[in-house]
Amino acid sequence: MTNIQITHNSLVRGVVLAVVAALPTACVTPQHITTTAAIQQAPVTRTANAVEATREWPDAQWWMQYHDETLTALIEQALQTAPSLASAEARFEVARANVQLADADGLHVEANADASRQRLSDNGLFSPKFLGFNWYNQADLGLRGSYVFDWWQKRQHSVAAVLDDARTAQAQRAAANMSLSAAIAQSYFGWQADQAQLAIFTQQLKFTEKRRGIIRARVDAELEPIDGIYAADAEIAALREAIVNGQFSLQLRRVAIAALLGISVDEVSAFTARPLPAVVANIPDNVGLDLLSRRADINASRSQVEAAQHRLQSARAEFYPDISVNALAGISSIKFEKLFEAGSAVPSLGAAVHLPIFDSGHLRAQYGVRAAQVNSAINSYNETVVNAAREVAVYATQLQQLSAQRVERESQRDAAAHLLDIAIARNDQGLSDARAKLQASQSLQQQLLSLTNLNAAAINTQINLILALGGGYQSSEATALTAAK
Repeated sequence: MTNIQITHNSLVRGVVLAVVAALPTACVTPQHITTTAAIQQAPVTRTANAVEATREWPDAQWWMQYHDETLTALIEQALQTAPSLASAEARFEVARANVQLADADGLHVEANADASRQRLSDNGLFSPKFLGFNWYNQADLGLRGSYVFDWWQKRQHSVAAVLDDARTAQAQRAAANMSLSAAIAQSYFGWQADQAQLAIFTQQLKFTEKRRGIIRARVDAELEPIDGIYAADAEIAALREAIVNGQFSLQLRRVAIAALLGISVDEVSAFTARPLPAVVANIPDNVGLDLLSRRADINASRSQVEAAQHRLQSARAEFYPDISVNALAGISSIKFEKLFEAGSAVPSLGAAVHLPIFDSGHLRAQYGVRAAQVNSAINSYNETVVNAAREVAVYATQLQQLSAQRVERESQRDAAAHLLDIAIARNDQGLSDARAKLQASQSLQQQLLSLTNLNAAAINTQINLILALGGGYQSSEATALTAAK
């Protein structure tokens, strides 16, 4: 490395230009390294038209579409207080502080003041006998400024890189928010599904116990063998087991929600059983393109690519000379009373050139590392895009499948309802005993149970699809810059 300091004001301009013109031929040069990875542009767009075209689905507050005040309150509470968001928030604060630190590297101005009294040694280099005094005062006042010219945009790329880091942290924070809200919604609707299943199991248990009573009476009258009683007992035991499992599942759902909120189970508000909301498999045609740009993890990966590219450019700028200008406006005197006289002025102006000549390959190695990091970031981004497209395709297909299944299952439910009407009519006419009516009622309840399970699966899949599409997250460079600074 070569450091050249120029302090003679009359030579500053000429010498700096001469050094800058002559020395680059002797310094190390950037290694020719190209990034081998190619970023996938097609699935993601940042254009305003794309965002405008897909503004309606999914919305940033996607949970509002269910019109459930309890769910809304739970998610809003989680987004404010959940401990799982603390690490994401901390990363964002670190990134924002780094932006301020990088942006502060520019013009530096500092003031210095010093006053001292010192005794000269009798045995020193200059004997006090020749100077005529042993003690002397020294006072200095100065205003020093320095500025490094960013001709090669090294500082500019460094600041841009940390701004991209801030965008990455902001997107990661949004992704954590989205994952948290989705987990709460799925647990809450799981609780509602368990309640609906429990109601059906309880109704089935009542019908089975009534049917067992009829069988018991016929067995006592020696009209039927005892086998029917044992079969009914097995059904009753299975239904009671299902009820017990459902009750424990209800408790576990509340435990999961409490953990997500970071509170105890007793602090979770009471839930009211409500019918599961209907899910319509209405997916926009551009689900594979524009909507993917809403995903926070894709935006985070994209920002990581841009940060790596800026750091690569900054590493390249390290091969070129740094030129700085230093100025001092100061006064110095050994007599305090003469400190502010014109003759005490000690101004100076200087320029410095820092030029790498030989560094044992350090800069080349650093440049190679930065290039490898760009390739790694691009590959990670491409992998994120591919995984996002796969998730969207899977959940969209599953949602359409569940919607088609629901149509057929509703037909089965309607058929079971008609069979129940027929069984009731026959029982009322005395053509059959109550067992046929009870059996038909159980069959209808079984179809209702299947429909409940389908509805629960559809809601869970819809939330997964919204999560896969980013939940309405919008990347905003203006917002990121404002928040970072």
